Amino acid sequence: MTTRPMRTEEHHSSGGLVVESGRILLISTRGGRRWQLPKGHIEPGESAEQAAVREIREETGVDGSVLARLPHVEYWFVERGVRIHKRVEYFLLAYVGGDASNYDRREVSGAAWFPWHDGIAKLSFENERRVAEAALEVLEKQLKTVGAQESR
Repeated sequence: MTTRPMRTEEHHSSGGLVVESGRILLISTRGGRRWQLPKGHIEPGESAEQAAVREIREETGVDGSVLARLPHVEYWFVERGVRIHKRVEYFLLAYVGGDASNYDRREVSGAAWFPWHDGIAKLSFENERRVAEAALEVLEKQLKTVGAQESR
């Protein structure tokens, strides 16, 4: 008996971390058992940055403005007999408007703001915790740069 090799698909998504006044925005899935960063597929003709802004708005009800690119994440999983290689581009976004209580109830279980360190600890996946920690480093560097420029 011969076995056919499992088909592999490449998926490319984009998402981000929205920050506002020392807080970060996370989504929950699986009835609130999993907390993660909002993300979704990049549509044809859409940049990763545009997809991140759109997906965050769709899933959380919140609008953000991109501040910086963050590290990407890659992982593999099997779904319906197909091996998926997924790459997710992440961005750091500043809160612009909207209300997390307007999250998309068809896509996610909830959306909520958390203080930085509580939110990082709440994230269900180590790779997303690393992304959030990188975002915090980006903001801290920006604050140091602004402080140094103001003291001149």
